[in-house]
Amino acid sequence: MSKDSNKNQDKEACCPMKKTSIGGQALMEGIMMRGPQTTAMAVRNPQGEIVLEKFPTSSGKRPWPWRVPVIRGIFNFVDTMVFGYKCLMRSAEISGLEEAEAELEKEKAEKKAAKAAAKAAKRGIEEAEQPAPEPAPAAPEAEAETVDEPAPAAEDAPSDAAEEKKKEGTSGLMIGITVISIILAFAIMVGLFIILPTFLFETAAKHISWLDADNRYAKSIFTGIVKIILLVGYMAAISLMKDIRRTFQFHGAEHKTIFCYEAGLPLTVENIRGMKRFHPRCGTSFLILMVLVSILVGFFIPPVIVTGSTALNTLVYSGIRLALVPLICGLGYELIKFCGRHDNWLTRVIAAPGLALQHITVFEPDDDMIECAIAAMNEVIPQDGSDNW
Repeated sequence: MSKDSNKNQDKEACCPMKKTSIGGQALMEGIMMRGPQTTAMAVRNPQGEIVLEKFPTSSGKRPWPWRVPVIRGIFNFVDTMVFGYKCLMRSAEISGLEEAEAELEKEKAEKKAAKAAAKAAKRGIEEAEQPAPEPAPAAPEAEAETVDEPAPAAEDAPSDAAEEKKKEGTSGLMIGITVISIILAFAIMVGLFIILPTFLFETAAKHISWLDADNRYAKSIFTGIVKIILLVGYMAAISLMKDIRRTFQFHGAEHKTIFCYEAGLPLTVENIRGMKRFHPRCGTSFLILMVLVSILVGFFIPPVIVTGSTALNTLVYSGIRLALVPLICGLGYELIKFCGRHDNWLTRVIAAPGLALQHITVFEPDDDMIECAIAAMNEVIPQDGSDNW
């Protein structure tokens, strides 16, 4: 490809011919693209083949809450999280990740069984080396008499009904584990991003003279900075993991493919390779925007000095923050949509923090990853142009 061609592509990527509502998500060894009518996921199986699955995005017209500004952001966020989780689990199944984990668990169980058998054998040898105990004196003949009892019947093989009951129990256990995992994940999120920052401020305000505990602006900015540090630190840490890094590469393939489509270029590996990888409508941008919006919302929350107790102040203020999460989520969603539809100095300022964070969550993909993105994208582009913004 010539240098002039590369320059033209970069220019088209920066100034797209159209804006699309199509979005996507990086999966395990694949990509999911979600269009207005069809959703498709393309995942490579252990043999390296692309497995394509598609299904309707929605059925019929959505109820009014999905169309009301701010409120729609809450419903869309929950729907995206739930649907994205299902696609992620399905991609893990197709890519063979679950089989690999099952094989690893099997190997661990076999090693554990072998170790237990070795211990049992060693214990048996030690018992054999000990002298046999002297036989106990025979009991009187009258006491030795016993009533003959029928031998216990052999246990029957488990019936089909028992097997089905066992399967139902296992299924119920897995559902219970999933629910507990979600609850724990939510608790950790609340603890790290709401309770911990508030507790740190309350503690710091008692030991730092210039930090006023009654200043709502100082409190909101302080807790917001702590949240940003935790978010960036977490993203940077998981990006060092091999599997996560590959997922972040698929993330890059998703962005580049959407940019190529918006530039009006044919969806080919060569064209997509020259596109930008940072997109203003990225979910990473949404996360950082939520933190920034939470700082602004915090300016309107009283410092809630109930007593001299740091713990009590932390819990009360954290409870208010938690209750405002839906509002923050809805405002963040509207900002993301605004940045996706417009390109001016204001949207560039709003999108800047998210684009900066994408440097650690969106990596350059290889050609195989781009091929997955193309396969998924081709299935969701509507013929009637209903994806236009």
